[in-house]
This record gives sequence, C-alpha cells and structure tokens, in this order.
Amino acid sequence: MTEMSRILRNRSSRAKFQRASSCVRGEVRASAAGMTLIELVLACAILLVLAGAALPLARVTIKRNREAALRYDLLEMRTAIDRYKDAADKGQITAAAGTEGYPPDLATLVHGVPLATGAGLPGGAGIGGTTPGVTPGSGFGSNSGIGGAGGIGGTGGIGGTGGIGGSSTGILGGGTALGTGPPKNVRFLRSVPTDPMTGNKDWGLRSVQDDPDSTSWGGQCVFDVFSRSSGTALDGTKYSDW
Repeated sequence: MTEMSRILRNRSSRAKFQRASSCVRGEVRASAAGMTLIELVLACAILLVLAGAALPLARVTIKRNREAALRYDLLEMRTAIDRYKDAADKGQITAAAGTEGYPPDLATLVHGVPLATGAGLPGGAGIGGTTPGVTPGSGFGSNSGIGGAGGIGGTGGIGGTGGIGGSSTGILGGGTALGTGPPKNVRFLRSVPTDPMTGNKDWGLRSVQDDPDSTSWGGQCVFDVFSRSSGTALDGTKYSDW
C-alpha cells in the first residue's frame, strides 16, 4: 500500500506539473501575440501621423508650382505683346486702325503678321548700276576700269547690269536679286498657354481703352492679359491681379 500510494502521488505531481507548464506556455504565447498587435497599432498610428503632416506640404508644393507656371505664362504673353507693339512702332508690321499698335487678339501673335515692306532689303540698280564711270577714257572710269563697261559698276561688272548688285540678276539689284520675293510672316508667340489655375486658355484681356482694373474686355486690342481665376495665392494676393 505504501508503495502504491507513493506511485500515485508521483503521477499526480507529474500531471500537476505538466498542467502548470502548459498554462505557462499558453500565457507566454498570448503575451507574445499581444505585443505584436500593439506594435502593429503603434506603427499604423505613426504612419498616419506622418501622412497627415506630409499631405499639406504636398498641396503647398503643387500650388507653388502652379503659381510659378502662371507667372511664366503671363510674362511670355506680355513679352510677345510688347514685341508686337515695338515692331508696329518701327513700321516693320502694319497695325490695324484703332489698335494703337497692339495686337487685335492673342491668336494674331500665334498666327503671325506679314512684314510691312513685303521684302527684306529693297531692290534697285545696285552699287554703281548701269551708270558709266566718273570720266571716260583710260584709267579710273574707263571701259575696263572702275565704273567702266567691264569694271566695278560697269555693264558686266560688280554693280553692273548683269553683275553683283546689278539690275538683272545681281545681289541687291532688281529682277531676281536678293531683297525680293513673297512677303515674310513674323510670329511672336508659339502657342497660347493654358492657364494652370483654371485649366483652359480663356485668359482675361484688357485693351488700351479699358480701365487698368477692368475685368471686361473692350475688344479694340490686347494691351494686357490676366488670369480669370478667383483664387488667392500663397502670398495673399489674387491671381487675377498678377
């Protein structure tokens, strides 16, 4: 009986130890799983905070880039308008009546206008032309000298009837010489840019006759351009005032 009781007690103690070990292992596994979940939650929270801080910065960066594009587009169109005005004042192009030398619309800057003269340098008789030399005879102005029949300014020489600058085929002369040909077209703008704030090419226009702060175009000419956006820039100014 005593031996049997000892065996039973050992078995009972071993069973209790195994149950205790199983409980401890289960608690350890549960504790380890709980720590992983907490770490995941903390990582997600940190990512959300970083994303929330980066989103406004990204929006500001995009807006700043659009503002830079708007300033560039306005400068490009205003420069083209000034070039058109300068060419009209110099008589290089013919401006329409009532435009004060400014383009009638933005499309004119893109399509271009012909030169007022229709050609580069004017034609004529060239240097010396068919005019004889200073004096006949020999030497200066003779048949073979400067201004003679075969010399510089003579019939077949430089500036003569058939020579360089002559009245037939010479450079700067009449006929087929340089300085004649079809009218040349001059353009001032490659294309009308798209307003980065509104997403279209519907720019606000002002003519010389309009008030400086007018938002409606009189239609006489294009003196200035502005954005039709009603938004406010990062510096607090209105885009339409740029």
